[in-house]
Amino acid sequence: MMKLFTNISELRTVSDAGTLQNAALVEDDGVIQWVGHPSFVPADYAAAETIDCGNRAVLPGWVDSHTHMIFDGNRAEEFEARMAGSDYAAGGIAVTMEATRSAGAQRLEQLLVERISAGHAGGTTTFETKTGYGLNTESELEAAQVAARHADDVTFLGAHLVPPGADAEEYVSEVVGPMLEQVSPHVSWIDVFCERGAFNEEQSRRVLEAGKKAGLGLRVHGNQLGDGPGVQLAVALGAASVDHVNYLTDEDVQALASSDTVATMLPACDLSTRQPLVEARRLIDAGATVAIASNLNPGTSFTSSMNYCVTTAVLQQYMSLDEAIEAATLGGAKALRRHAVTSEGATSDGATSGLDAQGRPAKGQLIVGAACDLHILDAENAINLAYRPGMPMTYQTWRAGEKVFG
Repeated sequence: MMKLFTNISELRTVSDAGTLQNAALVEDDGVIQWVGHPSFVPADYAAAETIDCGNRAVLPGWVDSHTHMIFDGNRAEEFEARMAGSDYAAGGIAVTMEATRSAGAQRLEQLLVERISAGHAGGTTTFETKTGYGLNTESELEAAQVAARHADDVTFLGAHLVPPGADAEEYVSEVVGPMLEQVSPHVSWIDVFCERGAFNEEQSRRVLEAGKKAGLGLRVHGNQLGDGPGVQLAVALGAASVDHVNYLTDEDVQALASSDTVATMLPACDLSTRQPLVEARRLIDAGATVAIASNLNPGTSFTSSMNYCVTTAVLQQYMSLDEAIEAATLGGAKALRRHAVTSEGATSDGATSGLDAQGRPAKGQLIVGAACDLHILDAENAINLAYRPGMPMTYQTWRAGEKVFG
């Protein structure tokens, strides 16, 4: 049934329309049909079911464009040791491998559904997740099949780490050969951990080029632990995003600013690993497109709270509230190529159809034609996300016009 969301104190459209005060929104069949002042709701929508938002702020649902939800087990002891002074290194990923391999599809699916539900409780409506904790063909295929049943976007990350005892070159051959062949029908993207302790530039390029040849979009883990080739490789190959980006040269920043590759920041991970927070202002002021994601995983960011990540961006990364919200909604949508594209014959103000490049209702904006993915805050103003850090702020979450939390 058509729905009229009304009594909205502020509607953060994340579009040229900006923030609307005392707003309303009409949804039908999961898609936004109209946005404006409640006094001007068109007569065509008079029969819509009314959803009273109680004078609360409404945002687009968070678009979490970087997670690792398919795993079993945890690494609490590793985390405690790190908090006591141990260094973080990429090799810790292997600790999760055996638990994930032995979990079975039913257990992995149960955990994934629980994690998506927890994300809904924090206002997230769009989820990317990666494989990458099986690290053999059988387990990576199982993870991809489970993920494809529930996540919006699935990324093949067989090149997460070289399994203990394996030869790096032989393992890369498996990743780009039988593993990719088995997994590719179930995923949209391929990713590689281009970092010391994981895969070097040559190996990373081999993985990405094989994925591109198989028809997959490209993503890169890069520049997390120090200066490295990840950013330049991602830009050169036309990757949709390069994620972490803690250590950037001037050349890296310029490359990102001159490209469509999104720089995805993972602030919860940075705090957990005690890496320097990404210099968000440096990227934004240079003209780069940025996203914020949770990086939910058992080793370095065991949280799906995008609210927490946005709060951190405002309080510690010198982003304005508008910039942080945009990064966690439209920025994430751009990193997944699920953002609205300009319509053919669009008006000079850049009006869009609300559809992404594949003709799907777009994510990350509250505009006509986009998916009706709503994050209703339990507050009159969205600034409370940063003003009241750590407080529960999500009142309701709606995905494609259906309530999934609250």
